Amino acid sequence: MKLSMPRFDQAQVLVVGDVMLDRYWHGGTSRISPEAPVPVVKVDQIEDRPGGAANVALNIAALGAGASLTGLVGNDEAAVALSETLSAAQVHSDFQVVESHPTITKLRVISRHQQLIRMDFEDSYSSEDAVALSGKAQQLLQAGIGALILSDYAKGALDDPQPLIQAARAAGIPVLVDPKGTDFSRYNGATLLTPNLHEFETIVGPCANEEELVSKGEQLMLEHNLQALLVTRGEQGMTLLRPNETELHLPARAREVFDVTGAGDTVISVLAASLAAGEPLPQSVALANLAASIVVAKLGTAAISAPELRRAVQAERGSERGVLSLEQLQVALQDARAHGEKVVFTNGCFDILHPGHAGYLEQARALGDRLVVAVNGDESISRLKGPGRPINPVDSRMSLLSKLESVDWVISFDTDTPEELLEALRPDILAKGGDYDKKSVVGWEIVEGYGGEVNVLSLFDNFSTTAIVEKVLDKNQ
Repeated sequence: MKLSMPRFDQAQVLVVGDVMLDRYWHGGTSRISPEAPVPVVKVDQIEDRPGGAANVALNIAALGAGASLTGLVGNDEAAVALSETLSAAQVHSDFQVVESHPTITKLRVISRHQQLIRMDFEDSYSSEDAVALSGKAQQLLQAGIGALILSDYAKGALDDPQPLIQAARAAGIPVLVDPKGTDFSRYNGATLLTPNLHEFETIVGPCANEEELVSKGEQLMLEHNLQALLVTRGEQGMTLLRPNETELHLPARAREVFDVTGAGDTVISVLAASLAAGEPLPQSVALANLAASIVVAKLGTAAISAPELRRAVQAERGSERGVLSLEQLQVALQDARAHGEKVVFTNGCFDILHPGHAGYLEQARALGDRLVVAVNGDESISRLKGPGRPINPVDSRMSLLSKLESVDWVISFDTDTPEELLEALRPDILAKGGDYDKKSVVGWEIVEGYGGEVNVLSLFDNFSTTAIVEKVLDKNQ
């Protein structure tokens, strides 16, 4: 299945459910307590992250989609911490405050990247609180919402989700549910449920093989009027079931599992944002599977960013390197910078690629993490070099350059000089090979004007495209 990056900036998702604060105390440990056989942790860092439904909303915002969130919180410091963190991440939160209950908080003590203990601070909310939340959520089901997520952690916020499901379906909004508990009839009429294998087997009974899983899943969809069912199966990947459709099995992609905390949140977040952006369900599921493989390699509840996901998609398609258009290259550079990579830019005709070019490009690549090579178009070379040039058309020249290990991306330009490209791409370093000072390099003032560097590299002796062409012509005369 061919993956692509959806237009997340055109997606709007509403998240309703159990909101939590994940709090982490980090510190070193070097001794055992004299009071009990437990390690003593000297806490030197406190970290707060949105958890539960709040982490789902955070994941959606990190993808670049619009995220709205509502849930039940207390009138306390934890709720304030949640609101501030979510607001900074561009999540629009509108909580239902319950004066008699604290905000659900999970405190984890971490030492040397290992979780030593988790302490939960929570009281389940009442059915009256859930009814009030449902009313608020229905008011938020306004025009422009492309998907609704019900993030259920069995803490009481989604005590009776039926009114909300029915309101969303009446408005034509797909409803995705991360379910909990032993009664899935509560989610009747939902578009898609995403139970893990344990949650699924709790409802339908043990599944000895794939055929039994599919059969029981189809029966579950029929009983509860579901349009689709996605069973997440850990190291066995995911299985997507739809009535009257062939099941879709997707293998797990994670090379190393460090922490599965929040992986389910990532799956449903990417799914909903993709559907809201107009992607078909199978492609959305495949993208969510890829995202899950990234997030389980992180410690704790973590959101996956759009640049991370885009880079993984590009790697899947084999397009993380090669010949790109200007728009594609701008996105690639955005991702590179998001990963802290330094971008080097160089340009030339490269009409006949020779060892001098290869050595010069290796020098340029060594200046940073990524190398962009801009190639003069055919008409540009004709104007610069005269009749009979180029020897090789631009497509052939770019294709050959893209095969070099030192080159990440190749782009062409039709003007005689690359100033317009430099303005659009704003590389960290402009590199050029030649026997002249940097102020003779075309575009130096543009690059230094925005704080970039200009670097003049040495050329390898005895190699020249023009000399090669003249030698060939002499031999043919």
